[in-house]
Formats: sequence, structure tokens, C-alpha cells
Amino acid sequence: MKDHPILKAAKGEKTDYTPIWIMRQAGRYSAKYREIRAKAGSFMDLCRNPELAAEVTLLPIEEIGVDAAILFSDIFVPVEKMGINIEFVSGKGPVLSPVIKTVEDVENLKIPVPEDDLDYVLETISIIKSKLTDKPLIGFSGAPFTLASYILEGGSTKDYRAAKTTMWNNSKLWQALMDKLTAVVIEYLSSQINAGVDLVQIFDSWMGVLSAEDYKNYVFPYTKKIVDSLKDRHPDTPVIHFGVNSSHLIEINNRLNIDVIGLDWRTEIPFALERTDKSIQGNLDPVALFADEKIIEEKVRKILIEGLRAKGHIFNLGHGILPQTDPKKAKFLVETVHRIGKEIR
Repeated sequence: MKDHPILKAAKGEKTDYTPIWIMRQAGRYSAKYREIRAKAGSFMDLCRNPELAAEVTLLPIEEIGVDAAILFSDIFVPVEKMGINIEFVSGKGPVLSPVIKTVEDVENLKIPVPEDDLDYVLETISIIKSKLTDKPLIGFSGAPFTLASYILEGGSTKDYRAAKTTMWNNSKLWQALMDKLTAVVIEYLSSQINAGVDLVQIFDSWMGVLSAEDYKNYVFPYTKKIVDSLKDRHPDTPVIHFGVNSSHLIEINNRLNIDVIGLDWRTEIPFALERTDKSIQGNLDPVALFADEKIIEEKVRKILIEGLRAKGHIFNLGHGILPQTDPKKAKFLVETVHRIGKEIR
């Protein structure tokens, strides 16, 4: 498995073609996923069902031929076990309660023990690994800032007002929450690696809403602690770090002991390569999958050629695949990446 192109690309080793996986690849664009989802009950019920979660995880391997599976789960899975209720409300997205407002509230939150509190996640990984013998499995977690933004806001937000004002005005609350979330993420990702995942991605999806100064002062130290802890425990497991609209943070994140920096579609690869010596991941606009195949092929070729200059390159979309995407286009993307990736070497 260590010779698989995704693991080699993550570590900056030469590959015969550019490997590809797609964020949210086991999702609503797939008719089979929608069938399984309807059987499961709620979305979180599906996450808690090892047999069905494993089945969904493996769908993109079978349906579109990607080079890796990513564990079907959600960033809120460990948050729920901290003692916060998560409800997905139509038209609103996730609603979290109680909303954390004091240091005492944080002290009342639990740090889950994955083997006890999240055993269904580890069982899902075990089932997947028993069936997925020739391709890697990616584990993941939300990063502390992204999780904190939901916890402090009580759900989705456009301006991140509660998170930012807590960060600036209430340092004790901010530190307490970020320290606890950091501990949660370390244990959660480490347990996934122990259970068998081959690499992990840290989703700091919303870090791009912060200025470089605020990110460096209030968020970066916690991410660094997570990565350093994982590398101490699991030195051979590659770590990918990804956030949306965060090109202004590439130089700061280059200081992390990560293997791969994920790029969204707004970040030009040459721009990124002037600011990082890590392998890169990305970065086709998800909406490009609604374009004609000729346009998709042109965009893929450009990204692949630019990616050859990187230490290593894993192809991906610049964020999650959209639910309305035609699965045939997703399969065409994978085939095109593989074909052109071989041609240009």
C-alpha cells in the first residue's frame, strides 16, 4: 500500500500518473448514495451505522474509479460526543445546542474516548479496510477553528461574529475551547490511524475568513499542536491540511509539519508553489463539472501541467462535489486526470 500513487504523491515521490480523489465523493450526486441514505434514517444515523457508512465510503471506488476512499462521516461526529446536540434543519443546516458562552460551559464538555464513544467510526474503518485492499482510505476531522465557529455561533454563519469576537474579547473562553477541541481532534485522528486509515485530512474549512495576523496568533498554534502530535505518534502517516479561500495563509501553513497543502479553485498553483515546498492537492472548480467535456479537459490539463512543478500533486476539486453533478461527468474527470497525467510525464 505504501507504493500507492496517492501516498507517494503526498510524500513527494515520483508517480506514473497524477492520482485523484474528490471531496464529498460519497455524496448526494450518487443515486446509490441517495438510496442508502433513505434507508438509514437521518444523516447522523447513517454516520453511526458502520455497515451502511462503509458501503457509502466504497461507492466512488466502484462508480467513478477514484484512487482513494474517504471515510464517510461528518466533522460533527466527535462534537456530538462532547455533549453538544447536532440537528440538521432544512434550509438552515446544522443547529448546535447548547451554544457555548462561558469557560464553565467549556469545562462541562467531554473529551470523547474514541474506542468507547466513537467505536462505530472505528468499526466502519475496519469494515472498509477488510474490503478495500488495493487503495488507500483517508480519515479526517474538522480543525479546531472550524469546529469552534459552529459551536460558538450555534450553527452556520456568514460573518463569524461570535467566533471572532470571542477570539478578540474573551481570551480565556477562546483558549479553553480551542485547547479542548485540539485534544479532541488529536485523539480522534490518532484513533482513526490506529484503526487503519492510510492518511488523514484536517478540514480547516473556514480559516480563510481570518486575516493572516489573526490566524497566526489565534489559530495556527492549535493546528500545529495537532500536526506535531500526530507526527510524533504516527510519523509515516501523511497529513493533508485544507481550507477554503485561504491563499493568504499558505506561507504560514507551510510551517506546519504536514505533507500536503490543499488548494481551493481560487488559488493558482504557480502562486501556491512560490509559497510552499509541500506537496499540493487540488484544485478544479467544482462547477467546472457542469461544463462541456472539452472545457473540463482543458482545465484538467492546465492543472496537471502546473502540478508537475510541485513536490507531489494529488488532483482534487477545490471544494466538495456539488449534489447536482452528473456522475458521468465525475467519472469522465477521473478518467481524464489519469489519461492526461500519464501523457504529460
